[in-house]
Amino acid sequence: MGCQDEQLVKTICDLYEKISKLESLKPSEDVNILFKQLVSTCIPPNPSIDVTKMSDTVQEIRVNLIKICGEAEGHLEHHFSSILTSFQDNPLNHLNIFPYYNNYLKLGKLEFDLLTQNLNGFVPKNVAFIGSGPLPLTSIVLASFHLKDTIFHNFDIDPSANSLASLLVSSDPDISQRMFFHTVDIMDVTESLKSFDVVFLAALVGMNKEEKVKVIEHLQKHMDPGAVLMLRSAHGPRAFLYPIVEPCDLQGFEVLSIYHPTDDVINSVVISKKLPIVSTGNVVGGPSCLLQPCNCSKIHAIMSKKKNMMTEEFGAREEQLS
Repeated sequence: MGCQDEQLVKTICDLYEKISKLESLKPSEDVNILFKQLVSTCIPPNPSIDVTKMSDTVQEIRVNLIKICGEAEGHLEHHFSSILTSFQDNPLNHLNIFPYYNNYLKLGKLEFDLLTQNLNGFVPKNVAFIGSGPLPLTSIVLASFHLKDTIFHNFDIDPSANSLASLLVSSDPDISQRMFFHTVDIMDVTESLKSFDVVFLAALVGMNKEEKVKVIEHLQKHMDPGAVLMLRSAHGPRAFLYPIVEPCDLQGFEVLSIYHPTDDVINSVVISKKLPIVSTGNVVGGPSCLLQPCNCSKIHAIMSKKKNMMTEEFGAREEQLS
């Protein structure tokens, strides 16, 4: 790492020390200031920073910081969802009070555009969002502006989160009829996963590599062949805020593309499709027959000024295996 990169990592580690000493991660002046500083430090694109190659000490700080960010994000969403549900009229008319609402608008548009490109115009009828939380903004944005006839099933393990989220959409005559909430551990959901055309996996479902891969393996086992799995990842210093999802983690899926935004949308987006079960003669291949090699050398990096993002495109499987 260069001197500037080392200074950036030191700044992040110093902020971690301050944040870890906070008595509470619930929204307050001190919490808001420190997390705003953390985000503004991590958000400038810097592909030269590879968190996976840093020292054990920095790796440990990163793991702890992701957990802390997840907890703080949960408190923030719970706080604003509670405020929103107190409005007498439709709470969805006031979503702009949430400080990161514009980010979700941009992320929703990005993910819809990627879906459109990779589904060749097919409009999903049933979408699942895993880890929707008390403020399910991705589902709300997609349902309100992009997928206006689609049914959304939101899964979260926290009953209080689902109660708030359900109350949040209950006053909207359209969204309330197309949005459902399920309080369940997704690892206990099996057959019903086959009914979804698209499954979104929230960034903080599986906060470390092992947990994330375990969830992905479960989805691969139970999703319908051809269904799309959309995940959120992180790139460069943004990986101090969210876990990284790599192509090698998506065994049994065809990775279609990975998008690394360079604006204030923090999360990268990974689009993949569950591979079909193939048969050879009288032998039907199961999941073990679907595992693709981690051919990361075939990733093509493209800088797109028009979309202000970095894109990694994955070619046809024949090209990957050539």
